[in-house]
Amino acid sequence: MKDASPQAIFLSDYTPPEYLVDKVDLTFRLSPNATRVISRIAFRPNPDAVSKRFFLHGEGLAAISSSIDGTPVTPKQVEGGIEADVPDAPFVWEAEVEIDPAANTALEGLYMSNGMYCTQCEAEGFRKITWYPDRPDVMAPFTVRIEGDEPVMLSNGNLTASGDGWVEWTDPWPKPAYLFALVAGDLVAREDSFTTMSGKHVDLKLWVRPGDEGKTAFGMEALKKSMTWDEEVYGREYDLDIFQIVAVSDFNMGAMENKGLNIFNTSAVLCSPETSTDANFERIEAIIAHEYFHNWTGNRITCRDWFQLSLKEGLTVFRDQSFSADERSESVCRISDVMSLRGRQFREDNGPLAHQVQPDSFVEINNFYTSTIYEKGAEVIRMLKTLVGDDGYRKALDLYFDRHDGQACTIDDWLTVFQDATGRDLTQFKRWYKQAGTPRLRVTENWDDGTYQLTFTQTTPPTPGQEVKEPFVIPIAVGLIGPNGDEVVGTQVLEMTEGTQTFTFDGLAARPVPSILRGFSAPVIVERETSADERAFLLAHDTDEFNRWEAGRSLAKEVLTGMVTGGNAPQAAYLDALATMLRDDSADPAFRALALQMPGEDDMAQTLADAGMTPDPDAIHEAAETLKQARAEYLHDLLPRLSAEMTVDEPFEPNAEQAGKRALGLQLLKLTTRLDGGKAAQAQYEAADNMTLSLGALSCLLDAGKADAALAEFRETWQDDALVMDKWFMLQVSHAAPEDAADVVRTLTEDPAFTMKNPNRFRSVFGAFAGHPAGFHQKDGSGYALLADWLIKLDPLNPQITARLSGAFETWRRYDADRQGLIAAELDRILATPGLSRDTTEMIGRIRDA
Repeated sequence: MKDASPQAIFLSDYTPPEYLVDKVDLTFRLSPNATRVISRIAFRPNPDAVSKRFFLHGEGLAAISSSIDGTPVTPKQVEGGIEADVPDAPFVWEAEVEIDPAANTALEGLYMSNGMYCTQCEAEGFRKITWYPDRPDVMAPFTVRIEGDEPVMLSNGNLTASGDGWVEWTDPWPKPAYLFALVAGDLVAREDSFTTMSGKHVDLKLWVRPGDEGKTAFGMEALKKSMTWDEEVYGREYDLDIFQIVAVSDFNMGAMENKGLNIFNTSAVLCSPETSTDANFERIEAIIAHEYFHNWTGNRITCRDWFQLSLKEGLTVFRDQSFSADERSESVCRISDVMSLRGRQFREDNGPLAHQVQPDSFVEINNFYTSTIYEKGAEVIRMLKTLVGDDGYRKALDLYFDRHDGQACTIDDWLTVFQDATGRDLTQFKRWYKQAGTPRLRVTENWDDGTYQLTFTQTTPPTPGQEVKEPFVIPIAVGLIGPNGDEVVGTQVLEMTEGTQTFTFDGLAARPVPSILRGFSAPVIVERETSADERAFLLAHDTDEFNRWEAGRSLAKEVLTGMVTGGNAPQAAYLDALATMLRDDSADPAFRALALQMPGEDDMAQTLADAGMTPDPDAIHEAAETLKQARAEYLHDLLPRLSAEMTVDEPFEPNAEQAGKRALGLQLLKLTTRLDGGKAAQAQYEAADNMTLSLGALSCLLDAGKADAALAEFRETWQDDALVMDKWFMLQVSHAAPEDAADVVRTLTEDPAFTMKNPNRFRSVFGAFAGHPAGFHQKDGSGYALLADWLIKLDPLNPQITARLSGAFETWRRYDADRQGLIAAELDRILATPGLSRDTTEMIGRIRDA
């Protein structure tokens, strides 16, 4: 258990490492409860160090022996590790420790997953393996010998030697310890190869447990597409003889980019038409790309310290988003990315967990693997690319790779490269890294005899520790549309640098309708008074698909707000616009599916809170249900024809064209279910030959209250497939009636297939519960108490997952006083738990202090 007395670490306190490492040799003698780790590490004093203290991190290690240059030593035990007297010259440290992988339920360091050895070392897991300076700015080549009776034993780099009961892997590229990986167990591989742009042959292997081989073809193809794309778009070539992926069932994250040996949560790599939805395929393609792209943006060039985390993660998210946009529909991918950003990062920015893209301090680094670091970090890079242009961006990235290859870098290094490559001063732009919060853009307009003006005023609300914010550089993509629906001014990027700024458009024949923030050109909230008629006009005519979708989304929010606060009936303008959009056969079905989606209930709660109102989860849910029914009744005449047109007659392919048709078809099925009581959904469930249609039909049957038989049949069919069973658990929670949600969760936790030790299974129940606002926020507080009970149970086993799921409470201050009191009591109860982990203590403490 980690120290439960949190102490902050500050960026301002950074000092270079006292000692550098030239080479690491590790030997693992595997045993489930008594693995021996023998290390031989070549150290040398760092001439740039400010002190000469020899300190090595270590956690939960049973020391066997240690020596310096062959002479036995007894290191001094200190907080967080050991220290010793060492020569003022290069020396060799040798040590032997014993660890217990089978008892490691936190899934950090070396642990067992269903009989397989596995590691997860980012951010600070390597210190649970052996004594080492476990910080990202200490980089060295590793040679790893693994001894044991496992059929397959893997580590980073190239296989350089092997024998009976042992293998040796050598990674010639210097890397920090967080990129170390080891996997050993009964595994089989899908094998393939790739030839790089310079003609280098690379062996590719995707390792899975026996029986899962049939779920690896798509992952392998996604890997090869990623390798090709990185060469063509960024000029980056793979640098080892082999690239390997391993699927692991117990894993806290989606995947990990360990050099040459990526370790993946099974949910992020295994897929087949029978067991995976289109969304699963798309997610897997993106995650495989993300981890592969880390080979250069994260591995070859890593971060100096964890305050620079977005240097690798924000950049790599931007790269994987760009890859997905090229592979699929650019506008649909952009809308999906923004939906995710708003649903997670805007919520984060608006609450007690708000922090900068480059934080100034942290207590537990695991708690800063956030949407701000990843998704907002990607948006910052997207803006930077917009400001310097495609050519400037490519020139800067080429310089970045040339200048910093093999180094541990900072965000300042990153921005300096752009300044040097383009000549642009980025001093003000750096505020995107240093200031937390989501800027609000207030827009006013003026029309006078052919001249149209847009005036923007930016403000950023206070966030914890930052009351006053300086103006950001904001690229605002704008187009103007004439009264007849034609575009009269194409997309222009307006560069805002002041608190208030006016932009003028001359020579217009009539007052235009503005299309503002096209493509979501900056992560801001636009505040502009518009009419329902104007939004309907944009939904019908805007040439920018993001803003077309945005108009429909805003119109739906306006309708729901009126229904929640005033008991209004659904607006005819909204329903008419929805019908017009659906009839547009020229529009991508995937776009129409997104445009048909309702705003989420949590999104509506935040919308009301932003307007100064106290959201009522029950009233929001009731209004949403009423609007869904009204939409179904209004659009009933369109449903049969469109549903038939969205039928895919060809064999299943997880491509964008087919996936778009299935997505729209399922949105139409939801509407149809409200009219026929589930007859069409039952027919689809019985006829479905892929998981997308099967799961979509099952969700409709749950909504109709007709799912008992299908749920039983689904379980009988898929009870031996853990990933499909995760879907079975999640679906029942997310589609439960609000008043029944807590009871559904309790029942599912008593199911023999439920286990709290597997992160995927725990998230499938409690992540879904936290994402069910009306069910979680029941007035009696039963939802709060239930989640708190389970967080207290989980914390001793897996602090990371506990801390992340505690974010369900982060928006508590926006609700009524009674709910706030109930939540505060649960937060206090969690904080009073003896031995609470540092991870959870920090998260709950920050939320409680809001």
